[in-house]
Amino acid sequence: MALQATPYKVELNLTDLDRGVYENLRFTVARHPSETEERLAVRLIAYALWYHEQLAFGRGLSDVDEPALWEKSLDGRVLHWIEVGQPDAERLTWCSRRAERVSLLAYGSLRVWQGRVVDAVKGLKNLSIAAVGSEALAELARDLPRSIQWAMMISDGTLFVTDERGQHEIPLEWLLGER
Repeated sequence: MALQATPYKVELNLTDLDRGVYENLRFTVARHPSETEERLAVRLIAYALWYHEQLAFGRGLSDVDEPALWEKSLDGRVLHWIEVGQPDAERLTWCSRRAERVSLLAYGSLRVWQGRVVDAVKGLKNLSIAAVGSEALAELARDLPRSIQWAMMISDGTLFVTDERGQHEIPLEWLLGER
């Protein structure tokens, strides 16, 4: 019998001072059986970082033809394709052909991946890549509750997430492009 996705209830108070976005968001997100808590946390950070009212979670791990997140126009065009993790250069090139804009929020041990992939995709004009600090992400994602309540503030490109354990500063490093 196949394992089922685990639903997480999310209450996100988003204050993005850089873009002038102030939203109180409530939604449910599914965690794939093979997905780590860190990857789920990165998807939530990406949701806040590039929030738009049309932004939606894709099937991601369940369907390789869909991203972690995407924003579609009313006529079905993909306006913004958002990946998380460490995809290869072929995947990023494939994504860039399917969307007007592609963003990647990379995490984990990035030294080898960065040297192999970032240089190979520098020519893609519609791609931006940010990296999340590993230690801060691990602390934020540790023992993630099924009912997530985050207050997230983005100011001068730095993320601050407040949860029941306190405030976490999540450093971002832009490897290619910008937000």
